[in-house]
Amino acid sequence: MIRPKIPVNPLPTGLVTPLVHPATTVEPHHGTAPVCGCPQTPAPGQPTSRMQLPAIRLTPAGLVAVVAGGAGLVLVVGAVLVSMLLAVAITGASVAVCAVVLRSLLNGRHHR
Repeated sequence: MIRPKIPVNPLPTGLVTPLVHPATTVEPHHGTAPVCGCPQTPAPGQPTSRMQLPAIRLTPAGLVAVVAGGAGLVLVVGAVLVSMLLAVAITGASVAVCAVVLRSLLNGRHHR
């Protein structure tokens, strides 16, 4: 009940091999743990929790390129979003016009 039985899986060759788990025994450890020779405290001047990465230095030309690239990205994304909104608006207007025309055509038949 505690250890589930794993079913026997047949191989493509037709041979059936049962899954056998080797019996392992856990022996208690007697004695003390060996002491390592490494220092337990960090050396002075080294960071304790996080490694510090070098700062990124941008030249004026690099800064202008980053700003221009960001502005261009904003303009492209804005143009795509506005065009999608415009496409939805035009589609909605054309469906509304089609509905009005169909309604007038169908109502015109009933009045004759």
